[in-house]
Amino acid sequence: MTKTYDLTKGKSSKLIISFFFPMLLTNMLQQVYSIADTAIVGKGLGDNALAAVGNISSLTFLIIGFSMGLSNGFNVLTAQSFGASDYKQLRRYLGAAIRLCIFIAAALTALSVFFLKDVLVLLQTDESIMDDSLSYGLVIFSGLSTALLYNMCSGILRALGDSKTPLIAIIISTIVNILLDSCFIFVFKTGVWGAAAATIMSQVLSSAVCFYKLRKIEFLRLSRSDFGFSLRLDGLLLKNGIPMALMNSITAIGCMTVQYFVNGLGVAYTSAFSACSRFINMFMQPACTAGYTMSAFASQNYGAKKYNRIKEGMCVCIIIASVSYFILGSIMVFAPQFLGNILLDGDEPINIAAGYFRLCGAALFTVDFLFVFRSCVQGLGRPLIPMLSGIVEMVMRVGVIIIFIKRAGFMATSFAEIAAWTGALTMNVCAYFYITHKKLGMRSAKIKQHGPAKAYS
Repeated sequence: MTKTYDLTKGKSSKLIISFFFPMLLTNMLQQVYSIADTAIVGKGLGDNALAAVGNISSLTFLIIGFSMGLSNGFNVLTAQSFGASDYKQLRRYLGAAIRLCIFIAAALTALSVFFLKDVLVLLQTDESIMDDSLSYGLVIFSGLSTALLYNMCSGILRALGDSKTPLIAIIISTIVNILLDSCFIFVFKTGVWGAAAATIMSQVLSSAVCFYKLRKIEFLRLSRSDFGFSLRLDGLLLKNGIPMALMNSITAIGCMTVQYFVNGLGVAYTSAFSACSRFINMFMQPACTAGYTMSAFASQNYGAKKYNRIKEGMCVCIIIASVSYFILGSIMVFAPQFLGNILLDGDEPINIAAGYFRLCGAALFTVDFLFVFRSCVQGLGRPLIPMLSGIVEMVMRVGVIIIFIKRAGFMATSFAEIAAWTGALTMNVCAYFYITHKKLGMRSAKIKQHGPAKAYS
């Protein structure tokens, strides 16, 4: 139970594959229970209830995405310290990160609950789904700290090279979530708030499993001094975490803008968009997981000053993303009606969703590659660039939806997504090649000056 995984030694491809698959199963299970939650709500309560849950998704991404970005940014420094075998500094980072996360969780919970109805009104939420949207959202945001705790604990484990414990946690929480969902909706007839309560309860279990593992790792046992206030440490963490948090929030604002225009088209379109979003999120997971893997791999090797291994890892992760695109993109293109039928009841929303699946499926490679390149840049300690790419992504998404919504209707959402993915990918690809060229140039200079034996520590 005390094992951690050093990604700076051994064959890069073997390490990445062994790290990737447990995390992929973890992320896919998260999406499975998200889709199961959606299916239970849609089949048990109807398309309007499904629309209400989907209507909250972009707002949930805004709040939880911000906190996830912070914890991911904090954990880049954790992984770099682990790669450098500096456990004292690692503990100090963790102590400061815990202090900051407690304060942030309290603030985000208060703000999201207090302003929920105002935001739903701004999103043009239809009156027929307003009550359900409020009911679902209030439960989700009241339990926000459980999501933050899981993201923080699982993120620390991934930074230490452990992708298996989060998998165990998600297996347990997925089973519990589906059982509670079914029980609350079909037996106790709670309505949509029961689905939200099931999600919160399952997150408590997954957090407990990850926290238990962390308690067993000896060099992570924190003392009171590790929690001492340090302006320098807090500044370093926030310098790395805030840009990544803002990147997620900026992306979420673009998604909320799209949601605003979709809601204006009618409840059938809101239901279709909710189903589309669920499947897009699931089909992104292999590439997203490759990105998380690349972030941990790049962070540890950057801390160990083994820059050439980062390029090796990137090649492996790009291959993973490419295979994912060919398989899952093909399903979206060639079986769109089948996907729509899984979550939706009416013919109209199913047909609406099918067109979205075809277009976005063909261009899925852009977002798949985006996850890998952006995560690598983050792992190299350059959080500002992904944040700026998030701004590009938002501008492209919002600009395209505004220009094309009246001409193309719902299909403008597909154009907006593809444009956003392409713009952000371009920026991160350029940044990656600039940074790695600079670092590899430094390494070459050291080899010429000191000889190959001193190239690596």
